[in-house]
Amino acid sequence: MGLRFTDKDSWAKWQASRRRLHVLKDRLTGKRQEANLDLAFWARGDAPALLVACDSNSPTNHHSLLAPLGTELPAVVVMPTAVSLKLPGEGWRRLPALDALQGSITALASIGDHLPVGDWAHRLARRRDWQQWVVQHGLLTPFAPPPPPGVTVLTWSDADSEFLRKGRPDLTFVTVGSPMLAAAAAAPAPHVSRFERPVFLGQLHGAELSRWSMTRSATAFWRRTGATYRPHPREEDKLSRAQHAIWRRMGMEIDSGGRLADLNRPVVAAFSTGVLEAAARGIPAWVFHLDPPAWLEEFWERYGMRRWGDEPTRARSETSEPQSRIQQLLNGERFHQPGEKEQP
Repeated sequence: MGLRFTDKDSWAKWQASRRRLHVLKDRLTGKRQEANLDLAFWARGDAPALLVACDSNSPTNHHSLLAPLGTELPAVVVMPTAVSLKLPGEGWRRLPALDALQGSITALASIGDHLPVGDWAHRLARRRDWQQWVVQHGLLTPFAPPPPPGVTVLTWSDADSEFLRKGRPDLTFVTVGSPMLAAAAAAPAPHVSRFERPVFLGQLHGAELSRWSMTRSATAFWRRTGATYRPHPREEDKLSRAQHAIWRRMGMEIDSGGRLADLNRPVVAAFSTGVLEAAARGIPAWVFHLDPPAWLEEFWERYGMRRWGDEPTRARSETSEPQSRIQQLLNGERFHQPGEKEQP
């Protein structure tokens, strides 16, 4: 099993088909993500060779793209003007435009071209014939956005490389590990008993599984365990808020405060990265779904996620520091582990 879609346009059509109400609202209000893209550029160093494209200030962008810049790596970071990012280290200056530095730039790093800034940056990189890096920023389902053509993907594992490779002979892969999970492992939680009341991580916003199946599964798990439900930050739409209200009337506790990194109770979800983050911190973590499709069972197997009722999910071991490995590549340094080579 691999990605369902091998090109961005097919993926975007599928994504729109799963978000019909949002698409209709955007059309009625005249909202268009791509229109009038207002970009801000921040540079460090006299002649930076690397452009880093960030569409948001999410933790995934921070771990995948910004943290590997460290305190000194010369780079230009491009982001939407409306987004506020905490850039690592010092020495950053605002640029009026990218034109003055385009002659020094030879490489681009992003999480892909499925969002406006990434799309803009990869189109520019293809025109300029720059090296293009895409850093894996989360777990991969068959419905994940496909990487842009001809890029090198920095993956969390060899299994993820093999997953993306199917149907994409144009891609190159280097396994670097997961900066996000390494950061979680560096902040272990105090002892958490597996017998404490669990927290179910919400994913009603996800397009991969139907809202109905996620609602049924969360409700069934609550009835069995009395679990608290923690909505995903993107569960802000009217349908999700209405479902939260229904659950509250049923007696379910809805926990919408605090960070996942501060959670010190057993964690359960259908396919959230939070399961592996919790396991990395030493917190008992499982997956649960009433009727998992074949792709979801393969997903659980690929990431070593254990079903509710089994032994907890084991923490993944990183063979080296992922952030340093990404930094080496973005800085133009080539490296190989013993017996390892880049995967064409």
